Amino acid sequence: MATSVPRIGRLLARRTPLVHRRAFHRSTRLDVVKPFLLADIGEGITECQLIQWFVQPGARVEHFDKLCEVQSDKASVEITSPFDGVIKKLYYEPDDMAVTGKPLVDIDMDSEEAEEQADKLGGESEVKGANESNDKEVVRESESSNTAAEGIKVPARNGKSDFSSLATPAVRHLTKELDVDISQVPGTGKDGRVLKEDVHRFVAQRTQQPEAETQAPTSPPRSSTSKKDEKLPLTPVQSQMFKIMTKSLNIPHFLYTCSADMSAVTNTRKKLNASKSAEKLTHFPFIIKATSLALQQHPLLNSALDTSDPKKPSLTYRGSHNFGVAMDTPSGLLVPVIRDVQDLSIAEIAQQLRTLSEKARGGKLAPGDFSGATFTISNIGSVGGGVVAPVISEPQVAIVGVGRSKIVPAFDENGELVKREELVLSWSADHRVVDGAECARCAEKVKGLLEEPTAMLLEMR
Repeated sequence: MATSVPRIGRLLARRTPLVHRRAFHRSTRLDVVKPFLLADIGEGITECQLIQWFVQPGARVEHFDKLCEVQSDKASVEITSPFDGVIKKLYYEPDDMAVTGKPLVDIDMDSEEAEEQADKLGGESEVKGANESNDKEVVRESESSNTAAEGIKVPARNGKSDFSSLATPAVRHLTKELDVDISQVPGTGKDGRVLKEDVHRFVAQRTQQPEAETQAPTSPPRSSTSKKDEKLPLTPVQSQMFKIMTKSLNIPHFLYTCSADMSAVTNTRKKLNASKSAEKLTHFPFIIKATSLALQQHPLLNSALDTSDPKKPSLTYRGSHNFGVAMDTPSGLLVPVIRDVQDLSIAEIAQQLRTLSEKARGGKLAPGDFSGATFTISNIGSVGGGVVAPVISEPQVAIVGVGRSKIVPAFDENGELVKREELVLSWSADHRVVDGAECARCAEKVKGLLEEPTAMLLEMR
């Protein structure tokens, strides 16, 4: 009997089965190595000095972990990580000048959203698939090496971590010139920061010790006042001051000096300080507030001069009184800004002065603390002296220097000899746009408010 076609088909199907195999597929894990660019830290700063690293290649970091500390022309800033990842490469050594917009570190991110995160970092990425082909395999670091990398720290020298050797670039240059290991120098600054005085003291002790050991007991003591010449580059703060003052001295300065009787202010602040109901007050908050009240009537001195087009210079009258306050700090002269002084009380000004002063002494001022000044007050009286000739900082058109108050003999309205507390205010104005009479009127207004501080109440808002 002939075999039917359907039966033959079933036999063939049984002898040569058709097996459909579905290939397994695994999604590719992306390893993105991205350069983290040094961002613009404001005020037109294009480069900054790298003080210290808080990480090393192989270290695992998380979002907001500190990467390094850099010193700009005005302040030190701590740079933090924008994402989780592993540090692959450091582009600079300590004391190198890092350029804004250029790579600072390479960060290896291992995440499903690596590509999306990488776009935020900038620069060209290096993306590799772990299973791009059957013949190639991306070799990853072993889990044990990753664990070791997570604990990586800067190796300590003589038992002291590099992280504790905090110092400004000027101090680090000084240690290099004097061949001093900065980790050996005891720091007396805030948080153990090494100061110039600490370095010189360390060198003096180091040189005196061998002399004491080799000197014979019968030898008469000898002292030498001569020192070797030291050639050092300008610190970032000095470099910024060099640039600004060189440019500012092209301004024709009009100088005006007057003295104010501070007796009434002294009596007022002593009463307030005795009540302990507010911040401890000095003369300076009163001077700042009096200047702000005077500038409301003489807004020209709170303006900005734009000379970018010499043929068409222009003036911008600033609506806010953002006062740059010159401060003497271990890093040099710094000018942080108190904003919107016209809206602050004398007690609030005192609080902001104290906050800025503490940050300045601790090296914690950020670039934003220096931006946007419309007028500058230099309190040279905190050091000493009376009459000064302050230099205007462009694009501002005026500045006032405050001397130290002192008791002087004077005659009252009855011709009697009395004691008077005198404080000298030295004004400088840009004579290209401010005439002498306008500067003098503003200066005399400040003087009148200081001599009658109760009059400030009538003008405060």
